[in-house]
Amino acid sequence: MRLATHLLSGDPPRGKILSVLVAAVVLLLVVTPFVFPGTRSMAVAERICIFVVLAASYDMLLGYTGIVSFAHTMFFGIGAYGVAIALTRLGVGWGAVLLGTAAGMALSVAIAVVIGLLSLRVRAIFFSMITLAVASFALILATSLRDLTGGEDGLTFEVPTLLTPAFHLVDGRVLGVRFNGTLVTYYGILILASLLFLFLLRAVNSPMGRVLQAIRENEFRAEALGFRTLWYRTLAGAISAAVAAIAGAMMALLLRYTGPDATLSFSLMVDILLMVVIGGMGTMYGAILGAAIMVMAQYYLQPAMGALSNAVADVPILPALFHSDRWLLWLGILFILIVYFFPTGIVGRLRR
Repeated sequence: MRLATHLLSGDPPRGKILSVLVAAVVLLLVVTPFVFPGTRSMAVAERICIFVVLAASYDMLLGYTGIVSFAHTMFFGIGAYGVAIALTRLGVGWGAVLLGTAAGMALSVAIAVVIGLLSLRVRAIFFSMITLAVASFALILATSLRDLTGGEDGLTFEVPTLLTPAFHLVDGRVLGVRFNGTLVTYYGILILASLLFLFLLRAVNSPMGRVLQAIRENEFRAEALGFRTLWYRTLAGAISAAVAAIAGAMMALLLRYTGPDATLSFSLMVDILLMVVIGGMGTMYGAILGAAIMVMAQYYLQPAMGALSNAVADVPILPALFHSDRWLLWLGILFILIVYFFPTGIVGRLRR
């Protein structure tokens, strides 16, 4: 128990229902390759891991510091493009992966610091508009620099052999699962995502995290107490950007592709915002539940509605109402209901 509390930085989920939900999600992610070995289920689980990190890093800005930024996908894309360009230009190897990830992190941190120092002095809405403009410029730049980024088509590349299905740890199957590069990729993403989540949890529960929460509640009072709020907010932005860049690198290695629509689109930014709001702002565990709900809804809601439409085929109106093409409508209704009944997010409601 003490070890678990230490790993969670003294900030466990709290509450029996919340603890069970978080533990269930984590357990399912751990056993997915053995219980749900299909390609689709593993792809869903891998995306959940990556988006947990991405949403948690954004929650450090939005929920803990009170910064509304629309540039988070830009850092995600920079990390993805860093790995993609390195593997395309330098050849396939772990050196290129590490160099591309490090370059993406460095560039993301530099941009986040510049944005923070130049823009965080303005009012919140104007800062949000500045980040939106910067993110839009990054999207245009990625689309225009075809020789470097592949333009609208993006970059397709090979990954090290260890991450490919051709690599085998053992011959045959163990517990019905092939121990190949696909499994290595899955657990590599799961372990790295877990470490990044624990790092963010440690950061928001450190003295720095307490200052960030004080800034969120009352920036003028925090300034009056002697804290240089500009520097703390810039530091939060830099840490968030670095973690988002690593998440982008993981996504690129998973897809073996990166492009403007995959990592830089505004719809992706909306997805991240919804994950944080649904899970609960200012609660790192909200990123786990929010990412799980969002990703599973995107993958499974449409086929579930198709099955429901077929089941009520003899009932007037209902087949058209539940047609699989209308899954986005029902997804929107689902989000509205969650926000209405859980205004502080799922984690906030369960903790209260």
